[in-house]
Amino acid sequence: MEFTIRKIIDADKNIVVNMMRQFYNSSAVITNGSEEIYLANVESCLKDSPYIEGYVFIVKEKIVGYGMIAKSFSTEFGGECIWIEDIYIEKNFRGHGIGTKFIQFIKKNYPDKIFRLETEHDNVKALATYKNFGFKELPYLELVLPKGD
Repeated sequence: MEFTIRKIIDADKNIVVNMMRQFYNSSAVITNGSEEIYLANVESCLKDSPYIEGYVFIVKEKIVGYGMIAKSFSTEFGGECIWIEDIYIEKNFRGHGIGTKFIQFIKKNYPDKIFRLETEHDNVKALATYKNFGFKELPYLELVLPKGD
């Protein structure tokens, strides 16, 4: 399937936020997010934040998904990390290699970086894709202290 990947632009905001609503209310993630978070994430992408980048996947001039990456450092792995935060693809376009091509695109643009991501065990197809790339499960629990707590 022919498609393109490009950075999120202002005209994409409503489409991407709607896709984020679907993604964060699916079984692919544990947390539900919020309108405030969705908008803040897209706005950060649009402001050219040094920490987050957002992309859309386009088939025949239609946005069919989005992806976001975040940049960090890992003392555990000794280097700069690229966290693949979100990969969402509309149901009718899943299974056509878009997620795989997005990971290849990120790896090409960030060579020699450590790549990390999270997924649910129930997300069987995505988990298989990630393992095919060589991602390995980490045997520990990750914790978070939300902003303002």
